[in-house]
Amino acid sequence: MKVEAESFKVLSVETRIKIIELLKAGPLSVNTITEALGVSQSAVSQHLRIMKQAGLVSDERRGYHIFYSLNKDKLNKYQHELIKVCTCGCELSKRKKISETKEALLEYKRHLEEELKQIEKRIAKLERW
Repeated sequence: MKVEAESFKVLSVETRIKIIELLKAGPLSVNTITEALGVSQSAVSQHLRIMKQAGLVSDERRGYHIFYSLNKDKLNKYQHELIKVCTCGCELSKRKKISETKEALLEYKRHLEEELKQIEKRIAKLERW
């Protein structure tokens, strides 16, 4: 039970969830994460420290910068812990991982394409100023 409680504590902060989402794309520096989230560098560093202690992220020094990577194996373990206690009726434990289904990936691609269109519109609007 202690493992589940610790897992949920780490994932109970919205900023950490956002950091996980960012790190899914690959290793990032604290500065990049700070810019993406719009929070202070010290706050990001504090969250990353907690996530590192939990084994959810690892770090690698590259010159003057430290890059953080998501430990996907640990994230999968957290998912399994959630599945154990899930009572919402979604039958999450019986579904395939979303990343393993072609339909889910195509839907995600459509979502990203739409998001890219919105970003391009915002850039065009800024360039007109």
